[in-house]
Amino acid sequence: MRHLLKCLRDFKADQSGATAIEYGLIAVLIVIGLIVAVTAVGNSSKAMYNDLDSQWDAAAGG
Repeated sequence: MRHLLKCLRDFKADQSGATAIEYGLIAVLIVIGLIVAVTAVGNSSKAMYNDLDSQWDAAAGG
């Protein structure tokens, strides 16, 4: 019984798992930020090229 209590106390005091989880959460937040940024740039680029295409068609059809 004492061995079990000691193991439980040691497990509670161990912080190495918490650090790994924190690094994992930070990595997930960075990936989410990158996805949002790439999506925003992609949408902006798409709008720019659509505008250029419209202007090109208007100039060519004139």
